[in-house]
Amino acid sequence: MHRALARALDKLAAIVACVLVTTLLICVAAGALTRTIGEPLASTDELSRFLMVWLAALGWILASRRRIHVRIRFFHDRLPSGAHRATEIVIQAAMTLFGALVAAYGVVLVDRNHDLEATTLPISMAWMYAPVAAAGAVTALQGVIELGAALRPSQPRARIEKASVE
Repeated sequence: MHRALARALDKLAAIVACVLVTTLLICVAAGALTRTIGEPLASTDELSRFLMVWLAALGWILASRRRIHVRIRFFHDRLPSGAHRATEIVIQAAMTLFGALVAAYGVVLVDRNHDLEATTLPISMAWMYAPVAAAGAVTALQGVIELGAALRPSQPRARIEKASVE
């Protein structure tokens, strides 16, 4: 059940990312077109900023979930088994802490901006920061799961490297 739900949410996130990319492209194209004809739509610039933040946060979530975020493994992969495992534990603990801190700060940003309205759009500026809190929370949760996988002593090295929640 847990894995099926995680897979469904991952698929939903990928679909939403595709929709956001398409919407962003349309928004930017509309802004360029309206500027070209001399009747610029001011809202396209602001909407593009919102969409970029949401898309970046969603990309971060997808990268964390799929373990495809930037990670330089050159030295890590050359460590002996015990040092490799210890390093992996430190990396996952740091990822968990980082995600938790970003999530907490994202919540603070949402709280500080909930009463401010965007300049050209009739929405709260809190929506600009909401995906930051979500991305941090997902990263922290993924870090906890991967830390648990790294802490299991019976798990072979190759399996630790490929651990992810499905």
